[in-house]
Amino acid sequence: MLIVTGGAGFIGSNIVHGLNQKGRDDIIVVDNLTRGEKALNLADCTIADYYDKDEFLRIIRDGGGFGRIDGVLHQGACSATTEWNGKYMMETNFAFTRELFHWCQDRQIPLVYASSAATYGGGREFREEPACERPLNVYGYSKLAFDQYLRRHMDALTAPVVGLRYFNVYGPREQHKGSMASVIHHFRNQLAEHGRVRLFEGCDGYADGEQERDFVDVRDCVAVNLWFLEHPEVSGIFNLGTGRARPFNAVAEATLKWYGRGEIEYIPFPEHLKGRYQSYTQADLTALRAAGCDHIFYDVEQGVPAYLDAVSG
Repeated sequence: MLIVTGGAGFIGSNIVHGLNQKGRDDIIVVDNLTRGEKALNLADCTIADYYDKDEFLRIIRDGGGFGRIDGVLHQGACSATTEWNGKYMMETNFAFTRELFHWCQDRQIPLVYASSAATYGGGREFREEPACERPLNVYGYSKLAFDQYLRRHMDALTAPVVGLRYFNVYGPREQHKGSMASVIHHFRNQLAEHGRVRLFEGCDGYADGEQERDFVDVRDCVAVNLWFLEHPEVSGIFNLGTGRARPFNAVAEATLKWYGRGEIEYIPFPEHLKGRYQSYTQADLTALRAAGCDHIFYDVEQGVPAYLDAVSG
């Protein structure tokens, strides 16, 4: 049996779908379905059981179990980079993960959890090292706090633990994320409503739309999660991106090419994001490759049309 927390969310539901494709349906999904539309992410998936996250947390705090568990893929989190309620963010992203970590360690269960490239903040180097880590928001800090906690326990692990620092993930099953959905999701809506897509004007020395991010296809995230599940000899914190920064303009152009229409409109850079915005990200894959993961990532010219095919079919 496998546990996927946040299993009705964006990356979590794609992991469940990916496991199903590999013939596994012995999956316990943990989530909060107060927003019921998230359940639609699982409509084409097969699972064995479901627990609300609060019930799940009560069980693990009480030392309970769920039968034989082969691994936990912990994707559940508040991923809103604009959320500034630090108490809520730390309870949801840090404390929950800490409880789950100790529960897994007590039972020698492998744990793969979602960290984030937001741990790096506005720097220019993206290596899994403290010198590169300066988050710009409380979301990034909540993820960094657990990465730091894990580092303090690395020498005494009883089971493998892997933290994956996701860069800018895009793909199907993200429609419930609202403002936190990928730019491609927003481009689809903008084209339908206005006939054009919107990008920020230049900032931080970048020209209009030339801010660069490492955009990663959710299919790559699924593949790397499952690779680590299949390689329990590896523990640590690893970047999960393509290793290649691309400008927002390139993503917009790939979207417009798929639709065969539309244009780009540049809008003023929002005041509330100044000083809190990552204008550049690019995953350093040295540690991932050294761990033995040689997965080849999709670039945006491959990933964007595949995403649009999937959600428009």
